[in-house]
Amino acid sequence: MTTPWGAPVLSRFPEDPRDRLRAWDASDEYLLGHLDREPIPLDGTVVVVGDRWGALVTALAAHRPTQITDSWLGQEATRANLARAGVEPGTVRLLTTQDPPPGRIDVLLVRVPKSLALLEDQLLRLAPAVHEGTVVVGTGMVKEIHTSTLKLFERIIGPTRTSLAEKKARLIFCTPDPALARPPSPWPYSYALPDGVGAVSGRTVVNHAGVFCADRLDIGTRFLLKHLPTGRTGLRVVDLGCGNGVVGTAVALADPRAEVLFVDESFQAVASAEATYRANGVPGHAEFRVGDGLAGVPDGSVDLVLNNPPFHSHQATSEATAWRMFTGARRTLRPGGELWVVGNRHLGYHVKLRRLFGNSEVVASDPKFVVLKSVKR
Repeated sequence: MTTPWGAPVLSRFPEDPRDRLRAWDASDEYLLGHLDREPIPLDGTVVVVGDRWGALVTALAAHRPTQITDSWLGQEATRANLARAGVEPGTVRLLTTQDPPPGRIDVLLVRVPKSLALLEDQLLRLAPAVHEGTVVVGTGMVKEIHTSTLKLFERIIGPTRTSLAEKKARLIFCTPDPALARPPSPWPYSYALPDGVGAVSGRTVVNHAGVFCADRLDIGTRFLLKHLPTGRTGLRVVDLGCGNGVVGTAVALADPRAEVLFVDESFQAVASAEATYRANGVPGHAEFRVGDGLAGVPDGSVDLVLNNPPFHSHQATSEATAWRMFTGARRTLRPGGELWVVGNRHLGYHVKLRRLFGNSEVVASDPKFVVLKSVKR
């Protein structure tokens, strides 16, 4: 990526030579060019929110910025990209969306996330640190910036306007208004589950902002909850890509002897899963881990993996995450252990599972979804 501060070599995480997706886009370039052209003073506290793969903080590393991200994969990509650029460890402060933000912000750069809720949550968390002289600039592709996006900046930070589009990217300029009366944060958001979803019927779900389907039970998860495996107890179970943790919590409620590992690459998701588990007073043992799927879980140590894999990486459709989840499940399952997957029928997961496990059985299906089971031989 060519920037006014150099041309760092960037990659996503985990690195895959077959992956043609770049670790930056035109919105990152537009923002960096704007910072140079104005020029905007960067000698104060610079905070970068939602920097997807570390492109922005790598370019601005000389100004010792703070990065705030919800993505463990994004944070690991940032570490790798900074190291590749020769940046000393500790030069860039790496925070998660669950960490306390800096107390004062002089320049706030926001890479607009896919989730409007996550944007709302982060702006509300950061607003107390913004002062009258803070420079606030957002960036995103045109298709990512909507009227609702601008209204959030206006409601939480102050008067907002946008730039002309450049290479299908756009900037957001926001002038902080210290007198603005900000609304209380609605996050985390809790609701009671409907009847008919097994052990979690009527139970509480807690969602931090940005978690998939944070205000309702998504139909894929609902379908899986109706068809969870039964008849075996005391298993070591993984809720892989746990989201708000409702699937793993259902397993723990049905079998107090189960040991459940909740895993997701989103810091918001794992916080939600733990909050959901605790809110329901579940007996038994649970572990909550942020990371890249089952990386770090010992081989042959798991009896059951439950998975509703994502098929998007930000705006791009990608099978890479699902494939890593499936291969990780096969590695960590004991002989006779099972991977249960729910997904849209059109995704054809049965083909991948047969290639990997040598078998794939349809447990349940409807016109939209299918639940598949593969057994490690």
